[in-house]
Amino acid sequence: MKLSNSFWQTYKEIPKDAEIPSHQLLLRAGLINKTTSGIYSYLPFAVRVLQKIKTIIREELAAIGAQELLMNFITPAELWQQSGRWETMGPEMVRLKDRKESDFCLSATNEETITHIFRDAVNSYKQLPVNLYHINTKFRDEMRPRFGLIRCREFIMKDAYTFSLDKKSLDHEYEKYYQAYSKIFERLGFNFIVVEADAGAMADAGAQTHEFQVIADNGEDDIVECSELGYAANIETASTQRPELGFARATEIQEVETKNMPTCESVAKLLGIPVHQTLKTLVFTADYGKKKAHYVIMLLGDDELNDIKLKNFLKAKEIYPAKPETLKELGLPAGYMSPYQREGFSVIFDQAIDLEAGFVVGANKEDFHLTGFVPKREVAEFKQADLRLAKAGDLGPDGKSRVEIRKGIEVGHIFQLGDKYSKSMDAHVLDQNGKKLYPLMGCYGIGVSRILAAAIEQHHDENGIVWPAQIAPFQVYFACVGKKDETKILANSLYDSLQKAGVEVLLDDRGLGFGAMLKDADLLGLPIRVLLGERDFEKTGELEVKLRKTGEVIKTTPDHLVKCIQENLAKLSDQN
Repeated sequence: MKLSNSFWQTYKEIPKDAEIPSHQLLLRAGLINKTTSGIYSYLPFAVRVLQKIKTIIREELAAIGAQELLMNFITPAELWQQSGRWETMGPEMVRLKDRKESDFCLSATNEETITHIFRDAVNSYKQLPVNLYHINTKFRDEMRPRFGLIRCREFIMKDAYTFSLDKKSLDHEYEKYYQAYSKIFERLGFNFIVVEADAGAMADAGAQTHEFQVIADNGEDDIVECSELGYAANIETASTQRPELGFARATEIQEVETKNMPTCESVAKLLGIPVHQTLKTLVFTADYGKKKAHYVIMLLGDDELNDIKLKNFLKAKEIYPAKPETLKELGLPAGYMSPYQREGFSVIFDQAIDLEAGFVVGANKEDFHLTGFVPKREVAEFKQADLRLAKAGDLGPDGKSRVEIRKGIEVGHIFQLGDKYSKSMDAHVLDQNGKKLYPLMGCYGIGVSRILAAAIEQHHDENGIVWPAQIAPFQVYFACVGKKDETKILANSLYDSLQKAGVEVLLDDRGLGFGAMLKDADLLGLPIRVLLGERDFEKTGELEVKLRKTGEVIKTTPDHLVKCIQENLAKLSDQN
């Protein structure tokens, strides 16, 4: 393609609302255009990248027997009501009415639609397993869209679904997708890690699920990794242990004045003790639909609560911090509360707490705390669970190896859904005995448009994007600097030769100055840049070939240009 005929514009200024490199470079390099908050149009060069991403996905899914279809973007409320998710999906799902006042929504995910399709088409166990996928636009009304394509409202997603006869078959399909996803992200040139994850609203708590996380400094997710054990998990679900802390022995309870000291840190400083010798008291209300219940959560003073773990442990529809009026009813003054001599709630101690040691807790009296609080002695009924948020310095599941916290961008997520949707929507088949059987489902998603951003987050420098060869919009940026007709004729001849050899080449024939041309070349970040400089060529008869990733410069003649480009593209593909 010749740039003189291309729809492409670059920008020098960094957009004010673009906080991270991928967002800045996608806009500056003329790949996307912002329509409104969280909604972007993909410009021609970005579409080329998306097409390559989709091709890799399609090839690997075809290899595991997945068949492509295309599901609707607008879904009738009836299907979501059948699954029970019409209300539970929350405000992220955009609901609307047609002219007949019938309820619809913009598809945020497609479990209901695919189950409807399966229900209408499959009736015998002999037709299982079924493996279907599509690539389409999704919409989720994010409260705070940010980071460009990383967290937006309208996005492109590949989602696949399998229907299996039994758990053994589901495990087999799940493993096929696990391996296919690994190959996809390897081919995309990513440094990624597979982590244990939370199923969220898509499946029941405890369902087997994994995320594919691209390692990136500006990632939204915290990943807990213990390389020695081969263990990795999203921090939402990571189970780690604290190193040996040496808790204080049990003593008699005593009340101490702690005026204007509502935090564990301030109380620990006053008493000259480690913060972990205090207990943090949190009060949550759990919503179970028809009823609500209050829980007092106890953590070591320097730990933080993992909300996801708590919600899953309680098996609640929703959890939220208790309201001030609730605390007042329970006799729990904020900053000075504890379960000591109080009723009306259930108590849960985090598993890191030694139940027989002595701790400092609130005295349920403003400006006062208690020392010598022994959980097992002071609280008659309680439960203990892993509720703390993992952090750097923790030990892995073996209790010996240290973990580290890394940042990641989730680009893929696979779930075992079980019969949650097939049963609720009565999508059954008949088994060999003619009895109803609800197939077990798997769900497998890839954020196609998010991959655009993740690739740039992992592959960029101070000058611009550094595209992996497999998904670059073009393979070669051919810059021609010179005004003579013979120079332009040579450039066009070499351009034609590269195209005939199957090289995707972008010829910069706009007649810009040398500096502006090379800045655009670096900003766009194609794997190879070819420079035909009129003055240098007249002196040496050579062109300059530069590799964007390494900066290596190679001199070659017009006769050997095609071979030089092909050899280096092959090397770049192998490196990625």
